[in-house]
Amino acid sequence: MPLCADDVRDLHRFEIKILLSLERLMKRYRWVPEDVLRHQTKLSESELAYRLGHLMARDMVKSSSVPYKGYQMVFTGFDALALHGAVRKGSVSSLGCLLGVGKEASVYEAMGMGVVALKFHRVGQQSFQTVRRSRSYMPQYKHFPWIFASTYSARQEYDALTALHADVSVPVPVDINRNLVVMTFIHGVPIAQATLENPDDVFAAVVENTAKAYHLGYIHGDLSEFNIMVDGKDVWLIDWPQWVDPAHPAAEEILLRDVTNLCTYFSRKYRVGASVEETLAQVVG
Repeated sequence: MPLCADDVRDLHRFEIKILLSLERLMKRYRWVPEDVLRHQTKLSESELAYRLGHLMARDMVKSSSVPYKGYQMVFTGFDALALHGAVRKGSVSSLGCLLGVGKEASVYEAMGMGVVALKFHRVGQQSFQTVRRSRSYMPQYKHFPWIFASTYSARQEYDALTALHADVSVPVPVDINRNLVVMTFIHGVPIAQATLENPDDVFAAVVENTAKAYHLGYIHGDLSEFNIMVDGKDVWLIDWPQWVDPAHPAAEEILLRDVTNLCTYFSRKYRVGASVEETLAQVVG
């Protein structure tokens, strides 16, 4: 369900308190017992029930009665906390339209000091175990609900953008809060949706930026036509949560996959003749 600005703005302070309590308690419980939640929030039984009803109606919380009465915050609630935090810090002032939904993120247009993009990381419940196994930054906590994996994914991307943006064509990070990364808005489209007039130049720019990132200690890890953007004059590399260090044991294999994806796409669609071997040498050389 898309995040609704009105729902976030209208949250009562008791509802914020409940969401914050669930955030803390879900590190200990998959389903937070009702009595534990009531003790944590210090709300009366009737007030807690009333506010939980509001939150469940907005799809921010869900409940279970097996094996006991318990509650869990879901992504809409987590997104609401992240947006609430960014608004309080002043990095976001208004929420715009939903721009896109991917496998592990939702992206919105918004206003901050100017137009910004809000990327809410959403590592899905079904893919959580796969992501935990494949990404070295994912902690192995006994109680680590998949919703919190998204916070680590956001931090991974924010750290990469922070390190790269001075030298590599990537969005500039503005703020981070939980699973939300606020970044500069790119007025462009993925090359998968574009017909390039100068494909050789775009290919060369992507290789150049990939090489710069590599020598700064970052391999993208999921490079494809869907996360290379063009805006008419510039090329941008986006979506960095799965980056790996060149010293990673699987770095050579991951970089080869990135370069193969790049060469295959430009060869198939534009007959760009660069070989994988030559391109790989350009990146690491």
